[in-house]
Amino acid sequence: MRKFLQNIGIAGVLPLIMALVPFSGKAQYAQIVDQLPQLLSPALSGSMKYKGFVDATATFGVGNNKANFVGLSTTQGFQYSSWFFMGAGIGIDVAMLNLDANIPDQPLAPGMSKTKAMIPLFSDFRFNIGGTGKPSFFIDIKAGAAWLLGGSYLQLNTGALSTRTQFILRPSLGVRIPTNSQKPKQAINIGVTYQLITANNSWGYWGGSGYDTTLSSIGATVGYEW
Repeated sequence: MRKFLQNIGIAGVLPLIMALVPFSGKAQYAQIVDQLPQLLSPALSGSMKYKGFVDATATFGVGNNKANFVGLSTTQGFQYSSWFFMGAGIGIDVAMLNLDANIPDQPLAPGMSKTKAMIPLFSDFRFNIGGTGKPSFFIDIKAGAAWLLGGSYLQLNTGALSTRTQFILRPSLGVRIPTNSQKPKQAINIGVTYQLITANNSWGYWGGSGYDTTLSSIGATVGYEW
């Protein structure tokens, strides 16, 4: 059973690692592959280390349908190795319509709002590049689902985002700065982030329900880990 679970972990993690670190070279790939069988060992043995994060993020919309987001989230999980963390998290975001200057402002229709609260639920994968006792780099990937709160839709330039389930992806790249030399697991994280929200259950002014919506935004994130 242990060997079977380890094989599952390798198959799932390896493609993601290969995509994220193309600059590392064949030697780095070989080193990662050698370490992969050990990823699930802490979970199976009960020796894996708990770790928590809290992050504040602000992103600004780009593209046809622009929306700005400001939010706070927390992730709880386990540090499987010095370079790999996996966990799950929840957040609270405020989504705000950002009208393009070239698109006339649409009057609010019944059931529409220009500001909405949103709850994201996600899996979180974090890769550390460098040691934990000194400033280093990190790659963080949050992927999951998000829901607008309340009964109204979020108005957009060409339609609206519904209150049904949306897919959310939020990758970040940044710097990890330890805050305690005696406890290197405590650190501040500062980075740039991109957020993608996609849905095929929104509403379009001309297309009716079933309107596909993609929201892209770019911004920054600041967090603390312990």
